[in-house]
Amino acid sequence: MLKQFIEALGKVGGQAAEVATVREAAAYIAGHVTGTLLLPSQPSLERVALAVELETAGVKVIKESWREHAASANAGVTGVNFALADTGTVVLDSTVEAVRLATTLPELHFALLDPGKILVDSLAAIPYLRGFHERAPRNYLAYITGPSRTADIERVLTIGVHGPRQLHVLLLPGLSTDYYEL
Repeated sequence: MLKQFIEALGKVGGQAAEVATVREAAAYIAGHVTGTLLLPSQPSLERVALAVELETAGVKVIKESWREHAASANAGVTGVNFALADTGTVVLDSTVEAVRLATTLPELHFALLDPGKILVDSLAAIPYLRGFHERAPRNYLAYITGPSRTADIERVLTIGVHGPRQLHVLLLPGLSTDYYEL
């Protein structure tokens, strides 16, 4: 499923990078970020000390006052609850405003995904979707398939009008096996 996910993500304009460690993930992100980076509070990313690794790699990380900094941030980083191999889609609980800001306003979105959380398709996601609804009936789940795109302007496909111009999915084994944890 990993190969299928990477191929499908590429077809929709996203980029996948397999990384072995958090330090490699931070170095990859640092190599693409030219300004500030929004990093919402997320258990899996805190557990692996991503903020420390990013700062060590020279990235200016915004860890609070996200609304104040979101419009000028160059990038956002989030975890991923699970992904769909057939479409290259990442799915994440974006109920928390900081997560929504990090995935919609900056030009770059880096999504860290444990490859063990790649599902075959949306039918395989149904039990997890039910679980989200049982835990919190009023939550936001974002399905992100590649960079933001629209064709509502004279029917011409435009990238990055309503969200990030680039989506980078960093595949980090051992990040989190919990489908309900970002």
